[in-house]
Amino acid sequence: MAAVLLVEDDETIGSLLESALRMHDYDVMWSRTGGDALRRMQIDEYDIVLLDLGLPDLDGIEVCRRARGITPDALIIMITARTQEMDVVVGLEVGADDYLTKPLRLRELLARLHAHLRRGTSSVVPLRVGEMVVQVAARRVTLSGDEIALRPKEFDLLHRLAQEPGAAISRDTLMADVWDTHWRGSTKTLDVHIVTLRRKLAGAATSSAPAPTITTVRGYGYRLELPAP
Repeated sequence: MAAVLLVEDDETIGSLLESALRMHDYDVMWSRTGGDALRRMQIDEYDIVLLDLGLPDLDGIEVCRRARGITPDALIIMITARTQEMDVVVGLEVGADDYLTKPLRLRELLARLHAHLRRGTSSVVPLRVGEMVVQVAARRVTLSGDEIALRPKEFDLLHRLAQEPGAAISRDTLMADVWDTHWRGSTKTLDVHIVTLRRKLAGAATSSAPAPTITTVRGYGYRLELPAP
């Protein structure tokens, strides 16, 4: 039974989510404020943190940043009514693993939780793309020996792209392989993770160790390519 910390100040939404999650065998603790959630994280361990960004006491992005420091192994999923992509990007960069937008669809939430919890690696053989090495068993990515810090889904996505360097992989395939085989929700999360991956790869690159690039294949998907010689 996965332990869930639900951080939501809206009584109606919180009550519905708590009941639904308990019905699906999740052990749920409900916090109405960011401060209370952070205190609970320091006392108990949680497998999943469902974090509403619109909290009354602390900004949800700040709660996310502190939460990642307190519970580095927990799965953090942001729940947001914010429509600005930059808010989502910032949330992912400070420690969130994924996000969902309001109005929340219960089936989408349950599918996303299931996909995250069951996600595993299918191979232990390191993958090399130029100077970049994806160490599957250790879940580490290095560029010319220097580690690139990635969140869990960023690693899963880069791992999937690195399995077929130079090949165009469709959006549907990436969503199925990285998120869930039967995923039918929005693919916006894929685009946001691609943005953060590109930024991290570019930030790790040097003149002597260029990083692979992720190219958008319009109307189809993405392709991981070796850096130009």
